[in-house]
Amino acid sequence: MEQHVQHVTVVTGGSRGIGAAVAERLGREGHRVAVGFVRDEAAAEAVVASVRAAGSEAVAVRGEVSSEADVDRLFDVARDRLGPVTGLVNNAGVTGPLGRFTETPAEVMRRVVEVNVMGALLCAKRAAREMSTRYGGSGGSIVNISSGAATLGSPDEFVHYAASKAAVDTLTLGLSKELGPEGVRVNSVLPGAITTDMHATMGDPDRAHRMAAAVPLRRPGTPEEIANAVAWLLSDEASYTTGAILRVAGGR
Repeated sequence: MEQHVQHVTVVTGGSRGIGAAVAERLGREGHRVAVGFVRDEAAAEAVVASVRAAGSEAVAVRGEVSSEADVDRLFDVARDRLGPVTGLVNNAGVTGPLGRFTETPAEVMRRVVEVNVMGALLCAKRAAREMSTRYGGSGGSIVNISSGAATLGSPDEFVHYAASKAAVDTLTLGLSKELGPEGVRVNSVLPGAITTDMHATMGDPDRAHRMAAAVPLRRPGTPEEIANAVAWLLSDEASYTTGAILRVAGGR
């Protein structure tokens, strides 16, 4: 008789936007969720409360994904409070202000690479060591949140960000092959224009709606629509899916 597996999933950048929607959706699916966040503890605790209201368990953990010590603490708390980790959603990401590449300060580029690339690498490394059968784990799944920008290049907006997300997709492809024999599936979700507050952070609050005319479905997406894709990739229904680069961008 097959034993029930308790899903314990770490969601980085889980206090708002896509991360919050993912954490809440996973809570409804019965996952125990570790909500990683950097600044807004109240928002993270609200997500935790939402997961608990859905009948599951959750914990909020503050930390920078670009810090290996903070990543280790995130996974340690997840394991100690919720159980053996079976999933990671590598969602934490930053863009910096919109603008031409030639006018983008080096410190902005460096921060984007530290969070979007190094953060994803460090979290994936720790997740692999938690879940891989090579290290005593029972298998699991990693979903990297990339961006449609990875293939569009995003000229005049954030070429540096697009480049960082292309790196995330290459990470997905390589890890899916390396970790597949060890019971760990690795996939990417590429959101398009999604209605989150990231656009305001970039300096253009209405950007997602302005982009709608260039999207075949003629509207921006919602965080919940991204969460649906992530939940499927983490589920047993996607048990033969690894190395996939799943675009959820309205056809753009």
